[in-house]
Amino acid sequence: MYPFVRFTKEMLKFRNAPKLGPLDTHISTHMCWPWDLDPWIELNNGRTLTLYDLGRIPMAVRTGLIGALREHGWGITVAGNSTRYRRRIRAFDRFTMLSRMIGWDQRFMYMEQSMWRKGECCNHMLLRGAFTGPKGIVSPQQVFAAVGYHDDSPALPEWVQGWITAEAMRPWPPVVAEEARDAIRT
Repeated sequence: MYPFVRFTKEMLKFRNAPKLGPLDTHISTHMCWPWDLDPWIELNNGRTLTLYDLGRIPMAVRTGLIGALREHGWGITVAGNSTRYRRRIRAFDRFTMLSRMIGWDQRFMYMEQSMWRKGECCNHMLLRGAFTGPKGIVSPQQVFAAVGYHDDSPALPEWVQGWITAEAMRPWPPVVAEEARDAIRT
């Protein structure tokens, strides 16, 4: 189940926090609860992605992004991500989450988020998001202009450019093995 109570707590906690610029880092602290665990008694990889919402959405409120989206009838959707897991987060561990936008191109915005425990990075995610409107994708430049930010995107780091290139080479729809084709037709 989605962590609505924790989400509400984060939104209330940061409701009066200072505004952030579009490229500033949102810092939040969380705890790994027993219902976040997998069979190996550590933070579940899927739950990690859900918990990243608890950093991303308050950050979007603090930057003015959510207000601009509501005002214009736009939305935002995850259009891809890649996550590295390096250290375990176990039950009742406290961890700090860092969330920040690192730039955008003509179609997508790119964010990075990470979870830290005792000075060590436990996991790190690169996320590509798309702004949506009634007629399809809304350019990030148009969205950031609505927030009052008119500067160009900073240059995306080389590792992000490499990920964008790799994603463009990935087939869509995925290639399906012959023995699985009947299963997807039903």
